[in-house]
Amino acid sequence: MSTTTETSPSARAAPDLAGFQHVGLTVRDIVVSETWYTNVLGLVRAFVEPHATGEGYAIVMTRPGTGLFVGLEHHPDADKEPFSPRRSGLDHLAVQVPSRAAIDEWIGHLEATGAEHAAVVEKEEPVRLALVLVRDPDGIPIELFWFGG
Repeated sequence: MSTTTETSPSARAAPDLAGFQHVGLTVRDIVVSETWYTNVLGLVRAFVEPHATGEGYAIVMTRPGTGLFVGLEHHPDADKEPFSPRRSGLDHLAVQVPSRAAIDEWIGHLEATGAEHAAVVEKEEPVRLALVLVRDPDGIPIELFWFGG
């Protein structure tokens, strides 16, 4: 695996992207998940959206003042198995924080809310970064991530 970034001819020809608009996460218990995302990440309910199939719905949450939107997806026939990064699909979710000091603020907040978390990871190579990992009620890993450039 190469650590260098090269632009492929097809990527150079692709139209502009402005960033991620939202992520949808299928959850086992939507009430438990909404409570956790509210208490731990400070998200609030923006709206509820029925699925186009007529089965299930999403509680779309946002962090006021940001462009961050997370859809908590309720599928009545979901398998109810805990999250595993070993299955195809999502591996983890990384949410950017504004500074290295914010990582320490998040540690205090996570401890105050009783949310279990890993120790802070800091790296200088291949890029300067710091992160703390917390898992939602389904076990989805969420990195609170500072990129120092």
